[in-house]
Amino acid sequence: MSGRDLIGGTWQPIEGEALRSCNPSRPDDCCWSGTPVVGHVDEAVRAAREPAVAWAETPLESRAAVLRRFAELVTERAGDLAALILRETGKTRAESAAEAGALAAKIAITIDGPGAARVTPWTFPVNDSRSGACTFRPHGVMSVIGPFNFPMHLPNGQMAPALLAGNAVVFKPSERAAACGEALVQCWHDAGLPRGVVSLVHGGPTVASELVTHPGVDGVLFTGSWPVGRKILESCLDDPGRIVALELGGNNPAIVMPDADLRQAVIECVRASFATAGQRCTCTRRIIVHEDIADAFIPALAACASTLLVGDPAGDVPVFMGPVISEAARDAVLAAQSRLASAGARVVVPCVPVDGPGWFVTAGVTEVETFIGGEDQEIFGPLVQVCSVGSLDEAIREAAATRYGLAASVFSADRSVFETAMSRLKVGCLNWNTGTAGASSALPFGGVGRSGNHRPAAAFASDFCAYPVASLLETGDAAPVPEGLLWDDRWIDRV
Repeated sequence: MSGRDLIGGTWQPIEGEALRSCNPSRPDDCCWSGTPVVGHVDEAVRAAREPAVAWAETPLESRAAVLRRFAELVTERAGDLAALILRETGKTRAESAAEAGALAAKIAITIDGPGAARVTPWTFPVNDSRSGACTFRPHGVMSVIGPFNFPMHLPNGQMAPALLAGNAVVFKPSERAAACGEALVQCWHDAGLPRGVVSLVHGGPTVASELVTHPGVDGVLFTGSWPVGRKILESCLDDPGRIVALELGGNNPAIVMPDADLRQAVIECVRASFATAGQRCTCTRRIIVHEDIADAFIPALAACASTLLVGDPAGDVPVFMGPVISEAARDAVLAAQSRLASAGARVVVPCVPVDGPGWFVTAGVTEVETFIGGEDQEIFGPLVQVCSVGSLDEAIREAAATRYGLAASVFSADRSVFETAMSRLKVGCLNWNTGTAGASSALPFGGVGRSGNHRPAAAFASDFCAYPVASLLETGDAAPVPEGLLWDDRWIDRV
């Protein structure tokens, strides 16, 4: 598939192979290729400025109608979209189908969900002749920079509320999932958006940097890693009016207490650790188990992880894990395992490369003495660490030993244990008796610390797509004369 950018409503070929997106299950299968044009960033932003004004003035219901048409299109094309996600990212059939199905669901949540009320205009009386009002205005042109692991669902979760609020969008998909990004924009284009309201610009870090720093961009909506998020914040320091919403990674802990349902805890920890081959920001990275059940929990965890079927998701046999996204990603997981082992960790179940084509690696479990003072790095792949503790207080200290703050889970029959964790752990998502991976779009989603900048997405995404305007509205003519000011009505009687 030869790449195309969409600028001002016109598709522009970017032929060549400077960038290639390949099937991680079969790297010889090229899904997309193109040669990015950095100058297209400026063209796309400029082409969006005027349409953004007109789109903002379009009645809300008319904007919502376009979103509903988009929902119809992605529902009709769900099978093809899921097949593309599977091929380009290596996600399983079930995960790919779930992502494709989430596109339409996001539209309903955006228009009618609980987050919509957060940007609904409101008024109140000040006195007999004056009222106060709050209205919401779009920022203008928003840049959306998407990830590879949910190449349609996550950027769509930012594009939909941005568009409903009246913004124009310039989207740069991950270069590792460029075909998925292009297919998503094709759906938005076909839904009947005015020319220029949604644009697509492909590229790598250079194109992303141009898009983030362009003076015509009013907001940056980014999903990805903390190091890149930090660079975005730095680049926007001199433009405090530009909204920056960062949805970053996590070093997510799960606490397992002695009274937990052991079967529930093991299955959920395995699922949450290794879903999408460990390539979710919400995957469980650290498991903290009470020493009273550690001798039962850790062997069960290891046994379950060892059974996970790894293989090509396009094959005849359903698999739990496909490949990681690239050779570099696989090497990073193996290197992290080696570092942990060198630092004294016990490799309970090793991550092992799978022979043959593709970037497959098995699920791994390592046991460490403590997380406090250790490496605080998100390992974006199928490797989980576990340690044992003697009390809930110790478990919470271990869980808090990270600068990330995205997700955590607590497994216990006692609701008060969950409530204690709620009061002490600083995370954006905290679950009880279910794993860290998996979130509801009807709830807010995001983290603190190195996981984000207090701008949760999902149900609260509308918050960063519009800004409030406060107004005082006076209908009377009896302006009071304040002390120290002299007034004589004769001054205007002569008018």
